[in-house]
Amino acid sequence: MVLLHVKRGDESQFLLQAPGSTELEELTVQVARVYNARLKVQRVCSEMEELAEHGVLLPPDMQGLTDDQIEDLKLKDEWGEKCVPSAGSVFKKDDIGRRNGQAPNEKMKQVLKKTIEEAKAIISKKHVEANVCVTMEMVKDALDQLRGAVMIVYPMGLPPYDPIRMEFENKEDLSGSQAALSVITESEAQLWWAAKELRRTKKLSDYVGKNEKTKIIVKIQRFAVPPSFQRGQGAPAREPVISSEEQKRLVLYYHRRQEELKKLEENDDDSCLNSPWADNTALKRHFHGVKDIKWRPR
Repeated sequence: MVLLHVKRGDESQFLLQAPGSTELEELTVQVARVYNARLKVQRVCSEMEELAEHGVLLPPDMQGLTDDQIEDLKLKDEWGEKCVPSAGSVFKKDDIGRRNGQAPNEKMKQVLKKTIEEAKAIISKKHVEANVCVTMEMVKDALDQLRGAVMIVYPMGLPPYDPIRMEFENKEDLSGSQAALSVITESEAQLWWAAKELRRTKKLSDYVGKNEKTKIIVKIQRFAVPPSFQRGQGAPAREPVISSEEQKRLVLYYHRRQEELKKLEENDDDSCLNSPWADNTALKRHFHGVKDIKWRPR
């Protein structure tokens, strides 16, 4: 099995295994699915953290309004009244006005937070350092855990416009959001290795050979336009030879070295030349036996 270290730009994402005989059309789709599914888990975790703190999402026409404005406009959060968490819930107002403030009690909050931590651990980028591969089944398991935690805390369900429910039902609308810039659709996905585009019409072995114990670093990016029109947006930018931390240490070292050389140039004291160890004729006089002769003129 060929081990693929998938990156997005210079940032590591996950490890994936595939036989060398795999068609690159199939492999590209597989990498894109795992990549996008991990992003989905991250989005759900982010919204569930807000759910644990401030309750369910307000209707779109009530978001961002003050209590007085809601009262003047006679708006009503019907779904929020239905989605009241278990007894002991506390009111914690959402400062940005997205959620109704009816947070679950401390016990239910811990259920959500613990599940969020477990889901993040499943898709963690630390798996790259631990040499652990991520599969689509692992990511689906993380989503199932998150879905189960929400059902425990909110058995009556979430509003249809809540982003968490929309994510679970694959109805999320990311248009105009920052998250949309990270998502790469399967049809637009493009893999690069060693400054070479991995053409979908070929096999993985056409590029890496038949050695199944190979490990390569591939970068995923999207086509600038659909692949039917042109090859793509070009090779990804090369990574720097040294990291930023190493570069800082080198700059600091050369700065100190320059300061030392500068001090040596400024030090023009030549009194040391009168020292015995600086006499370049000392050895000659030693062999001639005239080492300790002293004389003085009359």
